[in-house]
Amino acid sequence: MTTEPGLRDRKKAETRSALSAAAVSLGRELGFDGVTAEAIAAHAGVSTRTFHNYFSSKEEAALFHLQQAAFEWVDLLENRPADENFWDSVRYLLLEVVTAPERELAETIETARFIEETPSLLAKKLAFDKSLSDEFRRVVAERTGLDARRDLFPTLAQASVGAAVSAALAYVAEDPEHRSARAVVEHALQQLEQGLNTPLPGPSPSV
Repeated sequence: MTTEPGLRDRKKAETRSALSAAAVSLGRELGFDGVTAEAIAAHAGVSTRTFHNYFSSKEEAALFHLQQAAFEWVDLLENRPADENFWDSVRYLLLEVVTAPERELAETIETARFIEETPSLLAKKLAFDKSLSDEFRRVVAERTGLDARRDLFPTLAQASVGAAVSAALAYVAEDPEHRSARAVVEHALQQLEQGLNTPLPGPSPSV
């Protein structure tokens, strides 16, 4: 009996994930304006009522995976060992988690591109990005003993890391067969560590 709540939660998570994937898949196939809650539910094999039990709109469903992953990464950063150097924590998060081989990074990149090209989704993503940035700055401030409002470093760290990852993934997306996400993100972090005063060549193409 003690396993029932876990199984129930797992089933709910699977349904939510299936609905989110269906929203993105149909949006990319048909154009998001032509997608309905009924179509998403049918694609996921559930009723329209079930869809509305999980999401208030098709936009919320389409954004779910990206938002969930982003906040999971912030949680992981927050829960790294307290005595770990901040930059080592960031490197671990990006190299061991975000670009881990088992993660479907190519699919995440394509989903992000689809959202950027869909006005109704982009507007909601921008609002989400603000809340994510605020949360990242809060975690940076706590881990470094600074004040997110008074001190510049948390905002600078959030903006720098975010820009480095965005640039790295965009670079990978241009030639995914010959560019390793892990290698490119590591190179971007290396460049940040060294500063932009000395541009680094590369990275070398992956074989």
